Amino acid sequence: MAAAESGSKSLFSLDSYHVSEELGFILPDPLEELPAFYQPWLDIALRVPELVQSHKLRYLINKMPMLGSQFLQKHKELRLAHLALSMMTMGYVWQEGENNTVEMLPKNLAVPYWEVSQRLGLPPILTHADAALANWRKKDPEGPFDMENLELLVSLPGGDSVRGFFMVTLLVELAAVPALRNIPTVINGVRCGDTEAVARALEGISQSIQDMTDTFKLMHVYVEPPVFYGIMRIYLSGWKDNPCMPKGLVYEGVSTEPMEYSGGSAAQSSLLHCFDELLGVKHEDKSGAFLTRMRNYMPSAHKQLIQDISLQPSLKSFVQQQDSEQLNQAFQRCVTNLLAFRSYHINVVSRFITVPAARAQQLRKKSQDSGGDMVSRAPMALEERGTGGSGIMTFLKTVRDQTKDAFLSETSKGVTYNS
Repeated sequence: MAAAESGSKSLFSLDSYHVSEELGFILPDPLEELPAFYQPWLDIALRVPELVQSHKLRYLINKMPMLGSQFLQKHKELRLAHLALSMMTMGYVWQEGENNTVEMLPKNLAVPYWEVSQRLGLPPILTHADAALANWRKKDPEGPFDMENLELLVSLPGGDSVRGFFMVTLLVELAAVPALRNIPTVINGVRCGDTEAVARALEGISQSIQDMTDTFKLMHVYVEPPVFYGIMRIYLSGWKDNPCMPKGLVYEGVSTEPMEYSGGSAAQSSLLHCFDELLGVKHEDKSGAFLTRMRNYMPSAHKQLIQDISLQPSLKSFVQQQDSEQLNQAFQRCVTNLLAFRSYHINVVSRFITVPAARAQQLRKKSQDSGGDMVSRAPMALEERGTGGSGIMTFLKTVRDQTKDAFLSETSKGVTYNS
């Protein structure tokens, strides 16, 4: 019995990584209120869109009382505090657009934001972990986890498209949960040579990745490209690799030197990092460096999971060593579906960034009176870049092409995909 118990302890499990059995990387049941001491934060955070619109957000934040983080004790309290402080910070920095940014975040916001960030192991900027994973509630607690029954806790300028953007992102994370649950089965199956268990688990993963792509298509239903490009996008942008803020941002009371942080990015989702490590997808050069840096914008337990998956015996080598058509096909389908997801991401970025950027350039060249066109009001400095600071299309196509290299060699030679 003792031997069996010690063997079970060595099995790879998601238990220690803050991964929910039902929700994956999504924070289960986020809090909607903080201890009463912190009500001044929520009073402002819940009004960010209207206060930006009226140009009063900076004024109210400058008058906000200085509050320490000592009364935030639980993890979910810290996550809600980080979300609220993040939304306030993005609104504060970008209230006047790209031409009137600030060089310093006031200490009554900067100091508690830094403290909360340090305690969570997150950077002091809005991340995917805030805006998507910890920013939701069900209208009907007993109702389904779907678009009609979900709403944001805290929002940014952009109206219904903001809700659509973050809620669809949340549902993509939800679609990935079966794949996450199958990862330990794959790892443990490789360790003990259970070909059938690995094949079945890979089939579950490939189906889940396909479901992610199908869910991703809801972006076209719930988010308007002109609103995303012309209004929302700047509030997701950071102060690293951003020409609008070449010096970064000083966090008053924390450091006298400016700091640089990337804005929100799909690369901050732990999902694809886990799949890449499991399937042996290698990202090199600039794209690999950017993806590695984005891991610092994830909750530390999720970052650790990615690292620990990377240390497991090679799944690809295991598949190549087995004489199993079922296993081969299941592995290939996983890579095929991961490739399809990344190709679809390029499609989405083209519609929401590349096409509106071309329209904005066209309007400027014609010197049209386009003040009423929200696309033309978008930041010029971000036309070719993602909110995370990367050269968006080059990066996405490079990452997509590197995914092809994970195919088993005997079939990969004939595979071609349109760019």
